[in-house]
Amino acid sequence: MKLLFTDLDGTLLNNESRVSPGTKAFLDEFLLAGNKLILSSGRPLLSILEVKEKAGLTQPGIFLTCSNGSQIYDCDRSTSILEKRLPLSYIPYLQSQADKYNLHIQTYRSDAIVSPAEDEEVTYYRRKIHLPLVVSPVLRDALTEGPFKMLAISLEDTRKLEAFRQSIASWAENKVRTIYSNHMYLELFDWDAGKGNAVRFLCDYFHVPLSDAYAAGDADNDISMLTAAGTGIAMQNASDNVKQKADVITSLDNDHDGLAKTMRSLLR
Repeated sequence: MKLLFTDLDGTLLNNESRVSPGTKAFLDEFLLAGNKLILSSGRPLLSILEVKEKAGLTQPGIFLTCSNGSQIYDCDRSTSILEKRLPLSYIPYLQSQADKYNLHIQTYRSDAIVSPAEDEEVTYYRRKIHLPLVVSPVLRDALTEGPFKMLAISLEDTRKLEAFRQSIASWAENKVRTIYSNHMYLELFDWDAGKGNAVRFLCDYFHVPLSDAYAAGDADNDISMLTAAGTGIAMQNASDNVKQKADVITSLDNDHDGLAKTMRSLLR
């Protein structure tokens, strides 16, 4: 049995946010052979399920790594098999620090995005993440349990994100990981989560050696996944940081079935 951990945006999905027919054909073959497919994203559960359904990936053997490894979901049993949430007590502090930089920060419930306002940032985010929006100026007030992640967004000035990141660095040590999923999005999630930890957890869960795990991605939040798996695959369109950490770089990008072509070659 082989395990394929694949990021969505910029990796499995083309530039129209779809799984192309060529990539879908490979995934069907891969699953039919008795392997496992793990869709691994910073997106929350409901958003990944939407992608899965639109792609017609309805066969058994599919798992989801949601919110950067903070939740692992078994699609066959419709249940979570791992959850790592941020404590509710962290939310006010992180919101107050983001406010110091006039920086948008949002969080999540199981059914919705929670944002302090219906602003430009959350409107931009919801172009791809089609979840309901709950507006709560005090984020903590809209939550009844710890969220899987928070997300700081700056559409025009990455320096604000980095200043915020540095301001919480000492406090966040051993509590909260802060990793960029692109130049506009800074992900905040449990210190012991991450896509790499999800690789190790599921390999142990299936009694599959890491050498039989493949992981593909394009952004910094994918690096831990690529280095944990036996074979780390960077997309042709990946950042330089990701390419430096990968074992293999695809010859084609995400808009030309780069992952499918590379995986077929690796599995020969």
